[in-house]
Amino acid sequence: MRRRGSARAGLGGVLAGLLVMSVAACGSSDHGSAASRDKSDDTQPRKTALKRVPGIGDRLWRQVPAGSRQVVAVYGAGKDSPDSTVALFTKHGAVWKQERSWAAHNGRKGWTTDHHEGDLRSPVGVFTLSDAGGVLAAPGAKLPYTRSAAFQAPHYWKKAYWHDFDYVIAIDYNRVKGTAPNDPTRPQGQSKGGSIWLHMDHGSGTSACVSQSESAMRYLLRTLDPRLHPVVVMGDKADLKA
Repeated sequence: MRRRGSARAGLGGVLAGLLVMSVAACGSSDHGSAASRDKSDDTQPRKTALKRVPGIGDRLWRQVPAGSRQVVAVYGAGKDSPDSTVALFTKHGAVWKQERSWAAHNGRKGWTTDHHEGDLRSPVGVFTLSDAGGVLAAPGAKLPYTRSAAFQAPHYWKKAYWHDFDYVIAIDYNRVKGTAPNDPTRPQGQSKGGSIWLHMDHGSGTSACVSQSESAMRYLLRTLDPRLHPVVVMGDKADLKA
């Protein structure tokens, strides 16, 4: 597997209503209908200057590294809901601005503050974003990118799921940063799960990942910049506010 990277790096107000054990588990059951991957669901934000990313309380905001200037916020609709919204915020000087937002899905059983393999819930928390990859060639990615056929979803899954891992961005939960997203090493042990990614959507909840449209993934891959130390802040809206 070849590592490809670049040394160079790059809701609407408060949002309305404001990954996974292994590649073979990210969407392996409870299959839903396919979303249109080519349909752009980007929403243009209101150009509002923010002193911090909205909807995130002090507990999690204190965990965002001081040097981070890009935040991917995942706003879960509810603790037991698979539905969420993803928004990208960038810090300009002393203020944050929302760049884009998209409809998304999280774990099909919702969210948890104590994730374990097989619980079908996404972990609540703040995690760095260091590595990317997928079946397809990098679309101008700034994060180090690994292209490999090993990301291909099994074809015994429903066809709607076959392209889930065409593009992925590793969420640094129970993984070794600086490795390919599908590296199996889990520093906290197998029982704590792993291989939790941002990846392409199939129209329903995941096993623990966060999924969104192809256009959203391409935008994030082109925009997330290691020099800006991007992180994801993710959870259901109640936990995010706490």
